[in-house]
Amino acid sequence: MRKWRGLFAVSQMRLSEKMALSPSVISDYESGRRKSPGTRFVRRFVRSLLSIDEERGWRFTRELARLTSSPSTAIEDLREFPLPIPIQHFCKAISGEIVTCAEEANRDIYGYTVVDCTKAVETFSGREFHQIFGATTERALIFTNITRELSPMLAVRISTLKPRVVVFHGTPPDDLAVKMAQYEGTPLIYSKAPNVEHLVRSLRRLYRIMLRRKLGKPMQPPPKISA
Repeated sequence: MRKWRGLFAVSQMRLSEKMALSPSVISDYESGRRKSPGTRFVRRFVRSLLSIDEERGWRFTRELARLTSSPSTAIEDLREFPLPIPIQHFCKAISGEIVTCAEEANRDIYGYTVVDCTKAVETFSGREFHQIFGATTERALIFTNITRELSPMLAVRISTLKPRVVVFHGTPPDDLAVKMAQYEGTPLIYSKAPNVEHLVRSLRRLYRIMLRRKLGKPMQPPPKISA
């Protein structure tokens, strides 16, 4: 329950209001203080999440549909930000450092995709590669599980679609990747997030922050990943 509530970026308070329950009930189920909910409760839970998403324009449902339209398991996360976010702001949120083309870092991005580089090589078709761009190319392509044998910048280099920014997670960009990024004029970021789970969790927190700002709630500083 906590996982799906987090995916839909819904707070316990908002969900409890929609379900006409006390927030402590949601908290008790998520923490295991209450026994597993019955089918009626789960049905209300799902319908409430969908209802909230409908109020937001089916934002997450559309993203989930795009993600699940591909049989590949290489895409680990894909989202469109409710509001544009500066690359420098995004970089801080993922514990990243800009390796090249820093002069382009004042521009905005509108979404992100996290791709397992090794799985992508093993499973992607050409059509599926284009699906990683989601609703717009003005996004960050974040590559994880990178091997030295095949640089993800090569795929970016030969693709007709170009991302706004490329992120290497866990493996520093090599000289060839830096040269290709410079040739493309694409900011290249090295993320020092301790693992993929922390990276994705931080990205989803950032998404929720932007969503709260979109809905008129106070903006909070971008989260940093702790080891």
